[in-house]
Amino acid sequence: MSSAMDKAKGKLKEVTGRITGNRRLESEGRTDQVKTKIRDTVKSAREHAEGIKDSLKRDHR
Repeated sequence: MSSAMDKAKGKLKEVTGRITGNRRLESEGRTDQVKTKIRDTVKSAREHAEGIKDSLKRDHR
């Protein structure tokens, strides 16, 4: 599932939980959104590190 879909799913759970008074669902939605943000941050950091590694390889040739 894409990152945007995961974020939307989390937001939908949060809003649905808030509207229905279901605190567990609301909390689960917020948690899903945080997990997605962390996953995106880790992916970005990994890609950045790969770019640095590739740059260093080119400099040493």
